[in-house]
Formats: sequence, C-alpha cells, structure tokens
Amino acid sequence: MVRTATMADAGGPAIAVPIELMVWLSPAFPVGAFAYSHGLEQAVERGWLATRADLEIWLSDLIAMGSLRTDQILLAAAWRAAAQGDDAGVCLANDWACALQPSAERHLETVTQGGSFVAAIRAAWPAPGLDALPALAERGIAYPVAVGAVAARHGVALEGTALAYGVAFVANLASAAIRLNIIGQTDGQRLIAALLPRLRDRAHHAPRFTLGDLGSATLRADLASLSHETQYSRIFRS
Repeated sequence: MVRTATMADAGGPAIAVPIELMVWLSPAFPVGAFAYSHGLEQAVERGWLATRADLEIWLSDLIAMGSLRTDQILLAAAWRAAAQGDDAGVCLANDWACALQPSAERHLETVTQGGSFVAAIRAAWPAPGLDALPALAERGIAYPVAVGAVAARHGVALEGTALAYGVAFVANLASAAIRLNIIGQTDGQRLIAALLPRLRDRAHHAPRFTLGDLGSATLRADLASLSHETQYSRIFRS
C-alpha cells in the first residue's frame, strides 16, 4: 500500500504525496541534482538576479510558462503511457523531452539525472513494467520522463507526482541560489513557501496536460543556460 502525506494551502483541496516520492525526490536520492543550477548561475553573473524578489519572479515564470511547465507536461505524458503499458508512448515523451532542451548543458542536466534516477530505482525500488527503462536510459532518458514512468508503475497518482517534482525543482534552485550567495537559508524557505500555491495549482492541472500543450516563453532563462557554457568561473554544471 502506498503511504501518503498531504500538501495543502488555503487555495483548495489537499494533494496526496506518497512517502515514496519524498524519498525519490529528496536531496539524498543519488541523481546529482545539487550539481546543476538550470542556468541560474549565469543569470546571477549577468546581474539579472540579485534578491529573493528577483528569484521569486524568475521561478514563477518557469512554473507558469517555462521549463517546469514543460517538464510537468512531459512527466504527465510518460505517466499515462507507463500506466497503460505503452513503451512506445514513453519513448515518444522522451524524444520530445530531449529535443526540447535549449542548450547542451540543459540536455546534460536532464539525461544525467534521468539515467541516475533509473539506476537507483532499479537497484532499490523495482516494480513490474519498468523493463524498457534501462535501454531508454542508455540512449538518454530525461528526468521528468523517468520520474513519471516510475511513479505510474509504482501506482503513485499523477497529481502527487507532479507536485512533488515541482517542489523538488524549486527547492533545488533555492539551494543553488543560497550557494550563489543571493539569498540565505531562511529566505530560501520563504521562497519555497511563497511558490507552493503556484506549484499546487500546476499539479492540479497535470491530468489534463497532453503533448499538444508543449511550449514555453522564458527566453532569458534559455539564454542563460546557453551562455553558462562559456562562463569563465563557475561552480555548477549548468
């Protein structure tokens, strides 16, 4: 039986988040998320981000119309395909996920974490119907596709998966911002708390997402990921 906690605020009903997701998407799970800033390091270098307010606007845009929105659409597509035993559908979602990365570093970020996620799941959290993932991981499996497929085969609900993935995404970038010295640890928690209602709203929409909804409008974030490749001094891989 899947064990759950809940995440809620005053904006609507709670979303169940299985305990398994809290493990899989925690900083302790060996995917190496700490090594990536998703272009944030370059945005700080250029002076685009200097305060918690700046960062909240930046991340809000990624949630509403940027890479996190795209990730959750791809996660939902992979979840539905895996739930139906449709390996070709999982592969299609992955093809889109890999093709849509705006830079070499962002491609590295998603497939490195995706491959590590699949390896750790196979070693410690096996489930029926995941036989196709190792071969896909060898080609390069995007992180949201891997999470969506694994969650479906473990019987974890899509809304909870989308919410946990979103919270982990924001928490990881808050941690990167702390290491880049633009916010402190307390402000990092304020940032996550401020963004949780938006994350919860996006998770509620996850069951309605299809590949036809793909699209983004965060050009500056994409440019930051491209420019980071030639940044002279850096501590992150993206």
